[in-house]
Amino acid sequence: MLEVTDLHVSYGAIKALHGVSLKVEKGSIVTLIGANGAGKSTTLRALSGLVKPVAGSIRYDGHEIMRMPANKVVANGLCHVPEGRMIFPNLTVAENLRMGAYLQKDKKWIASQTDYVFGLFPRLKERESQAAGTLSGGEQQMLAIGRALLSKPKFLMLDEPSLGIAPLLVKTIFERIVEINREQGLTILLVEQNANLALDVSSYAYVLETGKILLEGPSAELKANPQVQEAYLGA
Repeated sequence: MLEVTDLHVSYGAIKALHGVSLKVEKGSIVTLIGANGAGKSTTLRALSGLVKPVAGSIRYDGHEIMRMPANKVVANGLCHVPEGRMIFPNLTVAENLRMGAYLQKDKKWIASQTDYVFGLFPRLKERESQAAGTLSGGEQQMLAIGRALLSKPKFLMLDEPSLGIAPLLVKTIFERIVEINREQGLTILLVEQNANLALDVSSYAYVLETGKILLEGPSAELKANPQVQEAYLGA
């Protein structure tokens, strides 16, 4: 569903990505792991049109999208849940979800999908009229994922969903990521510093180091790889 070839991204004189290539099969969960500053978030920002690559190719659902504006990317079903959640703090939970559905016209679908999100994350239903900025970090992450689901995505990119969240809620959120993949058939590209969790829920993985893909393979194989264990799994 997604094929990235020889992707290069620079911020001025600083080269952030040096020829990244990866594939994500339809219906799968693929993870991209690596240390801080490896280029994980930059990769997602390039895929969603928030930064413009200097070279390479991004083919999504059979079409080249590398020069496509971000609003067109999301309209084509590729949705990005950014690091740090980026919810609208002064809007209520319900209003945040409606913002996610901005491009959708089918009111019955919006109502049905909103009910689905509240079923996934009952805490959001309990706080429907509460200002999003007053939620806990974990609840804000639930809201960010829920808002993305209201955009009617085919492909969901999640950037550090466990960042700054209590361990109990991290477990819940990762269980829901698997559930979304299974129940809604969404293809998911997961960027995550918690490599253990990421490798547990994904079927295939890439290891990014200083802007380059260092290793790739089935997640179970990478989890058993001594190099990965030493560098990312604390073994």
